[in-house]
Amino acid sequence: MMHTQQSDNETSVAPSGRLDAFFRRIFFAQTIALPPPREKHAHVKDVLRLYGESLAQHPLITLLILIAVIGTSVGSIIVPLYYKDFFDILAHSGTNGTQGDALRHIILVIVGLNLLFFVCWRVVNFSNQYLASSVMGNLRERAFAYLIDHSQRFFMSTFTGTLVQRVNRFAHAYDRLADRVIYDIIPIVVQITGIIWILLKERPIVAVVIVVWASIFLACNYFFARWKLKYDIASAEQDSRTAGTLADIITNQPAVDAHRSHETEKSRYSAQVKRQMLLSRFRWNLGESMETIQSFLVVVIEFAVFYVGVLLWEKGQFSIGMFVLVQAYIIQLSGRLWSSSRIIRDIYESFADAKEMAEIMLTPHEITEAAEAHTLTEGKGDIRFAHVGFTYQEQEIIKDFTLHIKAGERVALVGPSGAGKSTIVKLLFRFYDATQGAVSIDNHEVRDLSLTSLRHTLSLVPQDPALFHRSLMENIRYGKQSATDDEVIAAAKLAHCHEFIALLPQGYETLVGERGIKLSGGERQRVALARTFLRNAPIIVLDEATSSLDSESERHIQNALGELMKDRTTLVIAHRLSTIRSVDRIIVMDKGQIIEDGTHDELLAQNGMYAQLWTLQQNGFIPLEIDRDS
Repeated sequence: MMHTQQSDNETSVAPSGRLDAFFRRIFFAQTIALPPPREKHAHVKDVLRLYGESLAQHPLITLLILIAVIGTSVGSIIVPLYYKDFFDILAHSGTNGTQGDALRHIILVIVGLNLLFFVCWRVVNFSNQYLASSVMGNLRERAFAYLIDHSQRFFMSTFTGTLVQRVNRFAHAYDRLADRVIYDIIPIVVQITGIIWILLKERPIVAVVIVVWASIFLACNYFFARWKLKYDIASAEQDSRTAGTLADIITNQPAVDAHRSHETEKSRYSAQVKRQMLLSRFRWNLGESMETIQSFLVVVIEFAVFYVGVLLWEKGQFSIGMFVLVQAYIIQLSGRLWSSSRIIRDIYESFADAKEMAEIMLTPHEITEAAEAHTLTEGKGDIRFAHVGFTYQEQEIIKDFTLHIKAGERVALVGPSGAGKSTIVKLLFRFYDATQGAVSIDNHEVRDLSLTSLRHTLSLVPQDPALFHRSLMENIRYGKQSATDDEVIAAAKLAHCHEFIALLPQGYETLVGERGIKLSGGERQRVALARTFLRNAPIIVLDEATSSLDSESERHIQNALGELMKDRTTLVIAHRLSTIRSVDRIIVMDKGQIIEDGTHDELLAQNGMYAQLWTLQQNGFIPLEIDRDS
């Protein structure tokens, strides 16, 4: 008996029905559990619409492919008619020059048609390679363009590896689907229609036999594939889950190493791989079962057609050429219909693969621009929070927060962890939208500003800056994409990056590794500071910007920041209170509200929470909990 370990957020749901029970029993797969049915946000028509929008950008080459495919499919029906005439001539005449000329003429026509169809298929293949690569590239660009505009809440709730898988599968699913349409579905439709039409004219009874057989063949495949779809979707979702688990473990490899939890993570990943293996094996066994049924149906049609043919031949109504024609058509249809289960399976698998990304592309963006968004051309830096409230996952984070920061004013936010300081910054940047109240810059509510204009007015140095796996020059230039090399180097000198960069063998062209892993925490933070110097925005937000610096570097950067903050609005989040003594105002937050507001000396005199925090830090320790009632 095979077993599998499910993820923590997955519920075992055993599919009902006799067909499920039958196949699970014969393939020893009783323990395969499917995730509970999810609400469907993307349907087949949605996937087809997304694909159609990219395909519509290449109308001429699409039309060329369709004409060539239909033409060659019609040709495959016509050629057997010449074989029929060829064998009928052989069967009903002796050897003479007239019949020989007729046979040679038929051979030349067959050769000519086959050469024409050969050329047409080459046209189809080369054209489709151009079309498929173009459409897949466009789909990747569209998927990424829509994906990257989702909110931080979206990315916090989704594995990075899963998203990478979804973008790639979305494009590859089109390729599989297009190939099936071009090389299988269109030829099948044309050939079945043409063959039935010809046989109805020649021998109706044979046409009826083939129609009944083809209908049973296709119906079995169609309903079997639809029943099997739930396993295809489960397999696609499990593939994403396996990739997400792998990406999560690799991303946190230093933590795995530090805690020596290699065996635990191997077991975790192995459980996902095993579940994926069981689902794949079960799906493949189902496919093989359908092919077994197909083999039986092919034997049946061969017997039925030839039995009927013999009866007609005895009556003088079935020639040798007709036997050849019918046999050629049966071979064609058997070959085409034999792969119908694989075609239907691939189509459904393609939709299952594309569905996850399609759902993301159909999910409205949480943060959107107003129809007539304003642009801040010369921001002064006046900031207002008016009765702002924010709720996240049914938990109230910010409550009736009101604060006015004048242009050029330097304000610090302090308070215990979870007080809501970082959330205030996220609301200012519109990483989230306030649930209540309004956030404004220079009397413009941030909801009414274009996102580009808003973000160019602000410059953030986070506590844990993320760098791209690019050169140091590119990472610093991220603060201002149009900056020259000299401007980048000047900003690096202000942030005291230039000292360590100059010692590197490749200098500013040094690659920093994924998320800047090749740099120390302090070096990463100085690169982030260099971006801020380069950006030169009217509003600066420092989220523990010097927390990873050594004392010497911090002293130099504090001096540089002093110059940078002149005549600029500055919002500082700090836990080390010694770094904010010189700011204009200190806002003390607790449980999403302002509880104290004043200068350093004023707050010490009030003997409230700030005074407690200051005293504790001066004594060299901070307890886990602060008596907030005092």
